[in-house]
Amino acid sequence: MESNKLDIAENIFRMVKNLSADVKLEIISKITDSLKGTKKEIKDDSWKKLFGAWESEESAEEIIEEIRASRYTNRQIEDL
Repeated sequence: MESNKLDIAENIFRMVKNLSADVKLEIISKITDSLKGTKKEIKDDSWKKLFGAWESEESAEEIIEEIRASRYTNRQIEDL
């Protein structure tokens, strides 16, 4: 094994060695699945919850048009 790969493996082991047995087994399971090619497809949309994702049947152009049409300005310029 190349020196760099050995260093990476050693660094990962140092990070993992103090974890609980359950966490270690979960990591082993995930590594085993990745080697077998049975990686489960996980759709991670959790980031959408952070930013208030917008879901709509309208196109972007239709949404923009609706927003612009709903704008109302009542600018009153005061004399100095």
